[in-house]
Amino acid sequence: MKQKYNIIRSSCVPMNRENIDTDQIIPARFLKSVSRDEKFFGEHLFHDQRYNADGTPNQDFVLNDPEYSGKILVAGKNFGCGSSREHAAWAIAGYGFCAVISSSFADIHKQNELNNFVIPVTVSEAFLAELFKNIENDPGVEVEIDLPEATVEICGTKFKESFPISKFKKYCLANGLDDIDFLLKNQDKTEVWESKNQEL
Repeated sequence: MKQKYNIIRSSCVPMNRENIDTDQIIPARFLKSVSRDEKFFGEHLFHDQRYNADGTPNQDFVLNDPEYSGKILVAGKNFGCGSSREHAAWAIAGYGFCAVISSSFADIHKQNELNNFVIPVTVSEAFLAELFKNIENDPGVEVEIDLPEATVEICGTKFKESFPISKFKKYCLANGLDDIDFLLKNQDKTEVWESKNQEL
C-alpha cells in the first residue's frame, strides 16, 4: 500500500509475545489465493488467533479488543521469524498498520515490511518493555515515529530512541516509492551511465 511517510503519531496494538512467526501472521492456506489485494490478506491477519473455529471473533484476542487500536503494532523480539512469505507483510499493511515496533525482526520479514510500506522500528529491550508497560497502564498512550530523524518516542515520557533504517529505504518511504518506482524515477541517470560505460 504505497504512501508517503513523515511523522506517524498513533496509539498502539500490543502483542507481548516473542517469536511471532509468519505462519501466525498469515496462515499458509491463505497463500493459495490469487489475489494481491492487501485488504484480503488484512482480513486474515492472525486469522487462527483472531477467529474461533466457527468463524466468530475470538474476544480474547487483542485485535478484537476495542480497548486497543491504532496504526502501530508492538510485538516481542524476533518478530516475523519462520518462512519468508511476503504475504505476511501484505497482511500487516492490509490491516492498516503503518509500523511494527519490536526489539528484533527476522531479516527477510523486515525487508518485506519495508518493501510494502510498513516501517519496522527496532528498539532496545528496555524501550520495548517500557512501551508495553505504558500501553498496559494507558491503552490510549501514543507513540511518535519520526521517519526523517529515524526516532521513536513514547509521547508524554522521557523515552525516546533512534532506530536503524537505510538512507535508500528512508528516501523511498518518504516519497511513496517502491524499488521499481525509484529505478524509473532515475531512468535518465541510468541511461547516461550506460552510455558512458558501454564497453564495460
